[in-house]
Amino acid sequence: MEKDEILVAEFTAPELMLACQKAKAIVTDMGGVLSHAAIVSRELKIPCVVGTHTATKALKNGNKILIDLNSGTVQKI
Repeated sequence: MEKDEILVAEFTAPELMLACQKAKAIVTDMGGVLSHAAIVSRELKIPCVVGTHTATKALKNGNKILIDLNSGTVQKI
């Protein structure tokens, strides 16, 4: 993963910390406000949307996306 890309994963775990540190934002299929992704994103001060259920299926490498943190949604643009 390159610096300032958006990390899209089913969930995050300590093994993905290097990727999280490079990420401009984190998007996960699973998780909630106390999930690893949510906690790490607060520590790193980067945006995060968790619990999308389908991000890893709907998004591919290179997709341009819009993350709306007010509504908690992610969409391809």
